Amino acid sequence: MGKGRFEAFSDGVIAIIITIMVLELQVPHGDQLSSLKPLVPKFLSYILSFIYLGIYWNNHHHMLHAVKEVDGKSLWANLLLLFWLSLVPFVTAWMGENHFTQWPVVAYGVVLLMSAISYTFLSRTLIHNHGKNEKLAKAFGKDEKGKLSMLLYVMGIIAAFFSQALSLTYYAIVAVIWFIPDRRIEKVIEKEL
Repeated sequence: MGKGRFEAFSDGVIAIIITIMVLELQVPHGDQLSSLKPLVPKFLSYILSFIYLGIYWNNHHHMLHAVKEVDGKSLWANLLLLFWLSLVPFVTAWMGENHFTQWPVVAYGVVLLMSAISYTFLSRTLIHNHGKNEKLAKAFGKDEKGKLSMLLYVMGIIAAFFSQALSLTYYAIVAVIWFIPDRRIEKVIEKEL
């Protein structure tokens, strides 16, 4: 089946997730700059999560650009990814509301890890559908970047039990690694043109 609805649905869900997340930012009770101070942890959580959602949206777009069609298994794999991404507003708000304490930071890392695993599962499902010689398989290769990200998430989850700052540093490193769009797919497509 075609991929148009698949991509449109995913774009819509990610847009709604971002909208829900921004609605968690409450207007301060005052008109002085000092009234913004209590919102700093929430805003920092929002920034990191917005970057993550942007990264997923961008790479999801690139991945779908490299495939011709999707099947039922791909639809379910995509829904699994969207499920974990839909939890980002909850863990973002919990983490910001509680000023980056242990369990919210752990939960944030678990959601990031499960999103990464789901993204990998979706990519492997699409690769399986299109064969090992197709653009997507060539672009992903051994996916060292994805494996490194999952390792850093696990390290961040473990670190949250003794240093939330270190844990957040691991999460931020992954965001930096992926901040520049994944050019692997673009490079493979450019070679074939």
